[in-house]
Amino acid sequence: MMAGLDERPDDGGDEHHAPVWAVFGDLMSGLVGAFVLILVGVLVVQMDLVNSLQAEVRKREQEEQRRMALEKALAIPLQNGRVTLDNGRIGISGSVLFALNSDELRPEGRQILRSLVPPLQVYLGERDEMLMVSGFTDDRPVQAGNQRFADNLELSAQRALTVTRALIEEGMPRQRVFSAAFGAEQPVASNDDEKGRALNRRVEMAPVPKAASDSRKAARD
Repeated sequence: MMAGLDERPDDGGDEHHAPVWAVFGDLMSGLVGAFVLILVGVLVVQMDLVNSLQAEVRKREQEEQRRMALEKALAIPLQNGRVTLDNGRIGISGSVLFALNSDELRPEGRQILRSLVPPLQVYLGERDEMLMVSGFTDDRPVQAGNQRFADNLELSAQRALTVTRALIEEGMPRQRVFSAAFGAEQPVASNDDEKGRALNRRVEMAPVPKAASDSRKAARD
């Protein structure tokens, strides 16, 4: 009788617990998989960020090298103060190049352009770049009675073209230079007084990659 009492029927406890452990294992596998995916995503983002930062550093270094090279090339013209260099843009005051509301190049202006051609020609040739000549004006309307120019945009265009032709006449290869007009747009000073307007009447020259110059030409066409 006692032996019979010790015999207990199998209640199937192990079978009831087995599915629980299986579900727990699946859950852990899913969590591990999700964690791995998140980790991979974070690593990819970090790698992209590092690559972007490295590219930006290289770009800034190249820009600084270009600026220093251009400054070195134009050292002599820059010494007299008639030519300025700001962020890769070579500036010449409009009053040095032209009389008010005129596109006729002054003798002094031609002399300055003549001094710029040799160093710029070497600089552009070494980098296979082009020179963009841009004309700017103040915001005052073209002087009444002037039949040559309809507005400031046309005046700035003709001045840029005059400088471009002068550079070519002084030895700049024709395929290395082109002109652009901005009129009263992109002022560098206030147009509220004569000092500011005089600063805005200017011609700028900037070396640009061929791809940039080709896209600007295509846009104009």
